[in-house]
Amino acid sequence: MTYLEKYNEWLEKAEKDTVKELEALKGNDKEIEDRFYKTLDFGTAGLRGVMGAGTNRMNKYVIGQATQALAQYVVEHGMEKRGAVIAYDCRIKSDEYAKQCASVLAANGIKVYLYESLRPTPQLSYSIRKLNAATGINVTASHNPKQYNGYKVYWAEGSQILDDIADSIAVNISRINPFSDVKTTDFNDALKSGQITMLGKEMDDMFIKEILSLTLNDDIDKDINIVYTPLYGTGLVPVTRILKERGFHNIVIVEEQKNPDGTFPTTPYPNPENVKVFEIPKKYGKETNADMIIATDPDCDRIAMMIKDDKEDYVFCTGNQTGSLLAEYMLSQRLKKGLYSEKDAVIQSIVSGSVVPKIAKHYGTHFFETLTGFKYICGLANEFDMTGEYRYVFGYEESIGYCIETFTRDKDGVSAAMMMCEMAGYYKKQGISLYQALNNIYEKYGYMSENQISIEYPGIKGEKTKKTVMSRWRKKPLVQIDNIKCSVCKDYINGYDGLPAQDALKYEFEDGSWYALRPSGTEPKLKVYINAMGHSKKEADDLMKAFTEDIKGYLAKCENK
Repeated sequence: MTYLEKYNEWLEKAEKDTVKELEALKGNDKEIEDRFYKTLDFGTAGLRGVMGAGTNRMNKYVIGQATQALAQYVVEHGMEKRGAVIAYDCRIKSDEYAKQCASVLAANGIKVYLYESLRPTPQLSYSIRKLNAATGINVTASHNPKQYNGYKVYWAEGSQILDDIADSIAVNISRINPFSDVKTTDFNDALKSGQITMLGKEMDDMFIKEILSLTLNDDIDKDINIVYTPLYGTGLVPVTRILKERGFHNIVIVEEQKNPDGTFPTTPYPNPENVKVFEIPKKYGKETNADMIIATDPDCDRIAMMIKDDKEDYVFCTGNQTGSLLAEYMLSQRLKKGLYSEKDAVIQSIVSGSVVPKIAKHYGTHFFETLTGFKYICGLANEFDMTGEYRYVFGYEESIGYCIETFTRDKDGVSAAMMMCEMAGYYKKQGISLYQALNNIYEKYGYMSENQISIEYPGIKGEKTKKTVMSRWRKKPLVQIDNIKCSVCKDYINGYDGLPAQDALKYEFEDGSWYALRPSGTEPKLKVYINAMGHSKKEADDLMKAFTEDIKGYLAKCENK
């Protein structure tokens, strides 16, 4: 069907509120086309999009269609009795969508475990494993702006679904009419019959107990001053609880961003990767002389921090810097405490920094790279479980995601918060700040300077431009910068070095520097990652600036040719 035919079908078959919204679009052909030219993409991250009426929006019809497709896949594989776990975050309509998902799954004969109130993404992952469920859904759009919602789909291992399952579900979606083919049942009836079971405190307690077991050191300074903001999301209860039970007493919560609120009034883009998020928390830091300021995103899978530099100013730690600090701390302590194993392995994504591989090598720990996304990092951990050849210890990616050990199979802001604070307390007791610890790492392994260029390509025209840029770059890449030549060109479009296919390019240079291009899987963006290495901070920074300037110029050429 054409986009207009789809639009007219929705006018005819949708409920009153949806029809009213669509009728208001009459005469706005551009907006109608954008809403109906395709069905919202279902990928390995599940669904994510702007809320509103239309096939290319997040709404109850698209959610019903996708959930019915997932249900059919579960039933086809005879896993309906194992059930499904559902959680949700603070976003607008997340609770409604979660109940809708539960009703659809229950109508398909699938046992459902639904959280009674909002919970973080990592707890959903943990719950799937603990309950031996077949699948799981977390209704969330992670760190996207308030107009977005979506959901992440997980499989039995507790990790996000990979391409094989996602592709099968996408095929099912294409065959399902959202108005006639979606099964549903009354939510309250399913609850009374036991088809839907509510989860709460008991699972919370098990999750917290598991995180506490990750403790490496208790002989630390627990009087460190911590400022924390959950950015209106799911992290408030579990993060503050884990820190208090761990013995940290001086925790100040950012009051303006404390309570769940899907409108994110002080943070239009609630992503802790964006340093602007820390404007209000930094004021708290200065008032309380905080040693560290930490922030989790709305579904509490990502976490970032600010620390004090030598001038007592707060500086933002990138995902790579925090990953390096955690890797150095954890691997050194594991070795010191006799926890090291020759099977130990560290994993990071192909667009993450150059320091953690060196840290892993120094401590005799195996190192692996995967495609971007924790579905691949934890997917490799799943393989380790099956083969027994390696033991997953730590995984991270530059976009402020960290996963410690394997009781969750996704990035986890709760356990990372505990480990980051433990690490800060450990170093402070030795008279070392986190900033000094980071500089010690650079002195030991080499200085790294990094940058990321993110270009938005919205709408149909933007999608075409993004593809054009990637195509032109593949044919004629930028292979010499600041008189340094590229030594290795990696194109992942058809898979590379045993990794699955992904639309990504990476160019490694003779001095250990590199840059990579990757279209975002969840947003209409093209991301360029730059990682420059040097013998000093100035050398690395100067090279990073040269890389950034040349790449920006070449991007403009590829867009306008």
